[in-house]
Amino acid sequence: MNWRRIGKALLFPHTAVMAVITPVAIVLLAYAFVFKEDVHAVSIVSYVFSAYVLTAWCFRAPRIIAYFKNIKNNKYARKWLSDTRLRVNVSLFGSLLWNTAYGIFHLWLGLVHSSFWFASLASYYILLALMRFFLVRYTRKNVPGEKMLTELKKYRNCGRVFLVMNLALSLMVFFMIYWNRTFEHGEIVTIAMAAYTFVSFTMAVISIKKYRKYNSPVFSAAKAISLASACVSVLTLEATMLNTFGNGKEDMLMNRIMLAASGAVISAVIIAMAVCMIVRGTKKIKLLKAEENNER
Repeated sequence: MNWRRIGKALLFPHTAVMAVITPVAIVLLAYAFVFKEDVHAVSIVSYVFSAYVLTAWCFRAPRIIAYFKNIKNNKYARKWLSDTRLRVNVSLFGSLLWNTAYGIFHLWLGLVHSSFWFASLASYYILLALMRFFLVRYTRKNVPGEKMLTELKKYRNCGRVFLVMNLALSLMVFFMIYWNRTFEHGEIVTIAMAAYTFVSFTMAVISIKKYRKYNSPVFSAAKAISLASACVSVLTLEATMLNTFGNGKEDMLMNRIMLAASGAVISAVIIAMAVCMIVRGTKKIKLLKAEENNER
């Protein structure tokens, strides 16, 4: 038996193997944290397996670093770094799939439990998915920035949809405050959610400023959608953290005040963003039409 070969296979698994075992380790670890508070066979297996996967990734670290050092020599990496349209399309398509799946899931929960809370969540995410669908359908067939009039109309329509989405957001906040409908997770999961939410929110803010230089209303609308999604993630994270780390009924009044204040601020931000998109889009559309009439 070739122990050296077996050891190498264990410490340096194939990339396809790593792609399979990594999400399995994450799921097992999350299950152990959330559902198994005491020492349990599943918990022990998840900890050992996760430790092995982490070790395997550590052994692969030098190769990963070397790969990224030479990334400019890879034609696919060059294509990704140089093609802004490709990056936006991938981002829109991935977000579209996620929003659709998440919205349908909450719609199903709303029908099963006859819950307006889940229905409001479903409405919000389905509206996000619809906006992303119309944008990705355009960017897949057209180069952003060429058909400015068409892009401005889509940009303005996204602003109008934001106003409708604000109704769903208001319902969510109402249910959080009046019926105390929030999310409850374990402390580890909540901390992980917090890290993800803050990273997503930061990236959404940076992207809005970054993509303005491309002078494409479609790009701007896509990043505005990401910001709106991140804002609501912040709100749901706050509700989750208050429920997870609070003292229950003792902090109920303070929790409601904080959620009401945060909901009002986020709602105001989305309304302001929607009005800005509608007004700016309308002004630019009028200017373009006036220029076309003068040229005739």
